[in-house]
Amino acid sequence: MTDSPDRIYATPQGQVADFAFNEDVVRVFPDMIKRSVPGYPTIVENIGVLASQFAQPGTPLYDLGSSLGAVTQALRRHVKADGCRVIAVDNSSAMVERCREYLHAQDSMFQELLPVDVIEADILDMEFQPCSLVAMNFTLQFVPRDQRLELLGRIRRALLPGGALILSEKLRFEDAEEHQLLTNLHIAFKRANGYSELEIAQKRSALENVMRPDSLEEHRARLKAAGFSKVVPWFQCLNFASLIALP
Repeated sequence: MTDSPDRIYATPQGQVADFAFNEDVVRVFPDMIKRSVPGYPTIVENIGVLASQFAQPGTPLYDLGSSLGAVTQALRRHVKADGCRVIAVDNSSAMVERCREYLHAQDSMFQELLPVDVIEADILDMEFQPCSLVAMNFTLQFVPRDQRLELLGRIRRALLPGGALILSEKLRFEDAEEHQLLTNLHIAFKRANGYSELEIAQKRSALENVMRPDSLEEHRARLKAAGFSKVVPWFQCLNFASLIALP
């Protein structure tokens, strides 16, 4: 099981297609996410650490938009509550297939990990079981804006008292100068990780119709409208952040 370097946007494309989590992306995804999202390894590992404080015995833990299962692996390493299991959900068949391979490899390296179910499904169509932890790591930004509140409301109703939603997202900023500064710094981060100007521009074009970030203020207001009582930002690196929302 080998991962390839991300060269998807390295050659000029006459018309850049909308970004999709297809087999080409799956093949390079670990390299892509590491070089594109500042703070990503820290976020993933600490989602496991944070989850261990909210996971309750005998309850499921959801990883919604699980991609290759990085968050699921962190949950399995850190959560020790008896009777918990992870439900990892993604709507990309290519992601689900590779995720199962990664988790099988994790099983061979560790003992006494939480059991996990990897499900190919659209989270907008799911009925959630009563649960103590939901992780959405850079997933909500790909959900149509007019469906985000309803989804969060269903998650809130499924969360047990004492549970939590951990939500990681790329941010936009209300202040135009702040937004431009952090956008420029993010581009500098990608340059420093070896992406060319062509790659940066073409990927930006591919994402503009499918990924629509919100501001921290919008996230906070929506989560409150969905019924969450408290929203606590716990991490930010440039224009990427992660929040804890409490029921």
